[in-house]
Amino acid sequence: MSQHTLSYLQEMGITSFQLLHPERLVGYTPSELILPESCQLLLVSPQFPEGDSAQLFENILKTIKLTVAQAAHIYPAQLASLHQHQLKWVWFAGCQSQALEGVNLLSSDSLAQIDGDTQRKRALWQQIQRYQ
Repeated sequence: MSQHTLSYLQEMGITSFQLLHPERLVGYTPSELILPESCQLLLVSPQFPEGDSAQLFENILKTIKLTVAQAAHIYPAQLASLHQHQLKWVWFAGCQSQALEGVNLLSSDSLAQIDGDTQRKRALWQQIQRYQ
């Protein structure tokens, strides 16, 4: 299911489920994850940003001079499906980071843990400043 579809379902209050290990299914063929050309930042996190976390995510995007339309969220298991991209930033929030060539990498605790914690926000800000 596409991230766009998941967002609509969440807005309507419909819970969706995603297999953690689809490769274990007989006959599974992984599909390639294709991001919109406008996507500059990819948030890799086990939690989809919503509520206060979504507001924090938007505020952090502003510090990088990006909009929500220029960002996307995927779950950590989906990262293996990402092939071609034009990303400038990949942010691992609340999960193990992985090296990706040619992008600025950010790594932090989950958005929920960062929200309201000055020390964690400062650590993230220092990572952002290293690239600017």
